[in-house]
Order: sequence, then C-alpha cells, then structure tokens
Amino acid sequence: MERLRQHPEDRLAAPVQVMDLAAAAAKLRGEPHAPVSGHRQIVLMRHGPVTVILLVFDAGGLLKEHQADGVLTIQVLSGRLQIVVDEVAHEMASGALMELAPGLPHSVLALAPSELLLTVHRLPTEEDAP
Repeated sequence: MERLRQHPEDRLAAPVQVMDLAAAAAKLRGEPHAPVSGHRQIVLMRHGPVTVILLVFDAGGLLKEHQADGVLTIQVLSGRLQIVVDEVAHEMASGALMELAPGLPHSVLALAPSELLLTVHRLPTEEDAP
C-alpha cells in the first residue's frame, strides 16, 4: 500500500525545520482521502517531549472529548472554534491562544472552516527516567 505522506521518521528527521503554515494547511486540505469527523491533522515537528500538530477543520468538524498527558497550547490560525474544557465552552477566533493544564478533558468543534496549531509538551513518565 502506498503511503499518503512521507514517513514521519523521514519527514521529521531534519535538525532544522522551517514551515509555511498556510501552504501546509492547503496541502492538508487537498489530500485525496476524506476527513475523519470533519478534520485532518499532521504532525509538523517532534523533538523529545514537544510535538507540534497542524489541524484543519471543515465547518462542523469535531475532535471528540479527550485529554492529553502534557501541557497543551492551542493557537487558532483561522476560522472559529468552540473548545469545551471541563464542560465550559470557549469560542475562539483567528489569533486566539489557549493553554491547557495536563489531563483536562476537552473537545473541539469547528464553527467555520478553521485551522489550528496544537503544541503538546508531554510530561516525563517513569519510562523516561534514565
């Protein structure tokens, strides 16, 4: 089976990565497969405990409630999103930034076609200890 994208080990291997976010979002939107639950995502950068992910949403796209084992920053690049954190809804538009403490349940609903940049700073675990 042919890969849709370059393997992450190859794609993320460079010691310096420079990215055009608008071009990356357009390329992601243009992929031939259907979006899952109205959104698509790609890991742009990963180094140690830090991962940066680009998500593009169709209007009505949903990322179901989940939680992360690290500190999150959610930066809205375009559009409008409703982010529900621990049952409190926050409407965010282009240029907004949110930080979430580890373990908080949250979901994302696109109120319009939207793009967001998610940074996860994973907390160390016992497996990470030398």
